[in-house]
This record gives sequence, C-alpha cells and structure tokens, in this order.
Amino acid sequence: MKQIAQVFLFDRRNRLIIYLRDDKPDIPFPNHWDLIGGHLEEGETPEQALVREVKEEIGIDLKYFQSFRHYDCAAGDVYPNLKHLYWARLDIDAESLVLYEGQRLISIAAEERFGFKFANVLGALLEDFIAANLWPPVDNF
Repeated sequence: MKQIAQVFLFDRRNRLIIYLRDDKPDIPFPNHWDLIGGHLEEGETPEQALVREVKEEIGIDLKYFQSFRHYDCAAGDVYPNLKHLYWARLDIDAESLVLYEGQRLISIAAEERFGFKFANVLGALLEDFIAANLWPPVDNF
C-alpha cells in the first residue's frame, strides 16, 4: 500500500492553500485541486516526506506542523493508499509562493470550498478537518 503525506496549509489570512494538478491523462486526478504533499519514498517517515514534498512543491522549509489524522483510503483512487494528514500555518500570503509542480496555486476561504473539484477523497477529508474545528487554525505550536 502506498503512503501519502499531505498538509492543510494556511496562509497568514487563514486561507487554505491548494493547487491545481497538472492536466496530464497519465496522472491520477488530472486537473483537480489538491493539497501540497505526496508519496513517501523508501525509508522515509510521513513527517520527512511532508517536509521534502513542501520544499519540492513550493520551496518552503516547513518547520512547524501538527498531525491531524491518518486515513486508509481503500477506494476512490487508482490505488489504495494510507494518507497522513497534517496542518500548518505560514506567515506569508499564498500569492507570494512559487509553485514548482502543478498548474496554479491559490488560497481559499472555508465558504469557497464547494466551488472546487478536489482530487480523490480530499473534499470529504476537508469536511472532517472543518468538523474538528481546526479552520481557522489557531497558532498553538
């Protein structure tokens, strides 16, 4: 089973940072919105993978983050995976970030989430995060 580490990443205005996946037919969920993160490499912990993926995708050295939940996603994707979800806050605006993978990066307010076509089960996971009263995030780390 593949493992994935992703982050609910918020900018200084408490808006969720999401990116539009590439529109390539050979990738899972092309042209869908997704969280920053990706697959664990051989020997990596989920936390190590998260830090590496954030650096690769947006050039940020993520130092502070908190675990949210782990999900066993057996359906809905092209392969089963174990998702390790985290959350973090950056003291910058999303517009100042550079996206190195994908088409476009934006930040959204909670009420805007219904207007986006999210990858895989991300929409349901986002609702879990909101139900846990973690958006807007509180700086407690």
